[in-house]
Amino acid sequence: MNDRWLRAALLAGLIAATPAALSAQMSSQPPEPPDDQLIDPLSAAGPQAKPARSRPASQTRPAAQGGNISAPEQSAPQTATKRAAPRTAAAQTIACTGVFARDSSHLRLAMVFDSRNLTFTEVGGQGGSKIPASVLFPNDPKRRLEVLWNDEPRRKDTRLIAIDGQSTWTGPKGLRLGLPLAAIEKINGKPFKLRGFSGENSGTVTDWLGGALENLPEGCKISIRLIPDSKPAEAANNSDFLSSDAAMRTAKPKIAEILIGY
Repeated sequence: MNDRWLRAALLAGLIAATPAALSAQMSSQPPEPPDDQLIDPLSAAGPQAKPARSRPASQTRPAAQGGNISAPEQSAPQTATKRAAPRTAAAQTIACTGVFARDSSHLRLAMVFDSRNLTFTEVGGQGGSKIPASVLFPNDPKRRLEVLWNDEPRRKDTRLIAIDGQSTWTGPKGLRLGLPLAAIEKINGKPFKLRGFSGENSGTVTDWLGGALENLPEGCKISIRLIPDSKPAEAANNSDFLSSDAAMRTAKPKIAEILIGY
């Protein structure tokens, strides 16, 4: 998580907060652990490991120990029911329903993906601040996912889900990192507006213009940020452009960040 996508979230209406309220939230300390009834019984999986992903000292984040579920002991009866493996295949897709719905929680993530693949920690926020979040697969850059909650003390009620870095997760409607402009237009069903490639919120979508990505189920909202292969002079400013604009076609931007919020 970084300043860029937090500003993008504000711009797209994914975070409904005044600058003062947002500043207060960003400077808050992470909440105390939830009540016992919210703690997944699988959480006692051993000590935490150091994160493999390097970060500036101000944004270093701890990570939970990953790993596969151990095989049943040899002494277990042959008829014993084997413990089901986590559904890691589902880990690659985010929908506005199910485990990533508005009413989801840290506990629900732990039940679906195994608590050993999940940690609750601080992630980098605006101005070098820290924000508490649930992080799936914290040691695997390709499967890492950050989830923020509206109810932080209880770690429930989804607020924002961030796909960035090297993540291979797929968002609603098949959105994924690296997707080019024409493919995004095809998913949306029409052109859309995005900010030019200069200054604050560079490359952020500002309006889906009533397309398919504006009307998702369950009040789900999507914001994306694109980065260009080149920066033609016409697109190197902080104005809004249509995705079908010639300057944008020349820039050949691709998705660099995806935010899903409620």
